Amino acid sequence: MDSATLLEVSNVTKSFGGIKALQGVSLSYRTGSILGLIGPNGSGKTTMLNCISGFYKPDDGKITFNGKTIQGHAPDRVARAGLCRTFQLTLNPEHMTVMENMLLGPQKQLGEKLYNNIVRLFGVRRQENQNLDRAYELLKLIKLDQHVDEYAGNLSGGQKKLLALGQVLMAQPRLILLDEPVAGVNPKLIDEIIDVIKGLQENGQNFLIIEHNMHAIRELCDQVCVLNAGQVLATGEVHETLAQEDVLQAYLGSGG
Repeated sequence: MDSATLLEVSNVTKSFGGIKALQGVSLSYRTGSILGLIGPNGSGKTTMLNCISGFYKPDDGKITFNGKTIQGHAPDRVARAGLCRTFQLTLNPEHMTVMENMLLGPQKQLGEKLYNNIVRLFGVRRQENQNLDRAYELLKLIKLDQHVDEYAGNLSGGQKKLLALGQVLMAQPRLILLDEPVAGVNPKLIDEIIDVIKGLQENGQNFLIIEHNMHAIRELCDQVCVLNAGQVLATGEVHETLAQEDVLQAYLGSGG
């Protein structure tokens, strides 16, 4: 794996009973790009994301992140390694404010240990202030700075997606796996979410995205990997790959 390849998936398989969800899937992610993982329903996209992020253990194959093997590791261990994810259905506590949700994101918070609150109180307070400052900066980037004290449950679907992204950013990951970031979002907010992701990428954030919305894929992705029936159907530059006849038939339909 060369220095620019941050994530490498090699011949990963995963079955559920007699159903082969992934059959020898391989893909790679290079830093600085946005990779789209696409395909029809049941093609294995979510299973692949769950294997990468530690929610599923592959039956076979290898997953390497930042030069280290991670397949079979628990999700929290994968996240601590710098690979975090969002979910199609946002999981942010709805009775907490936007800021309170953001402050759930940082890892290794000193205040989580009673000992530190007694002996290292100054360090705890300094870290809390740093987290607050970072949260305010990120809320501006994701265009939620006007909703700091709003309950998460009062946000629109698109705003909840942005909040989930902001919370993940608080952990300062090297790579974020986005699970359908514009699914179910008001069309007026889709382009806003696209702009936010583009801006974060320009600032050095790495993304791998699962998404059905082809407008979002074309706007965001440099490369795509197309899955069909648990296998890689095609991979390459986004516009060229989406124009392939086998991709149109499998994913977009013959009328394409």
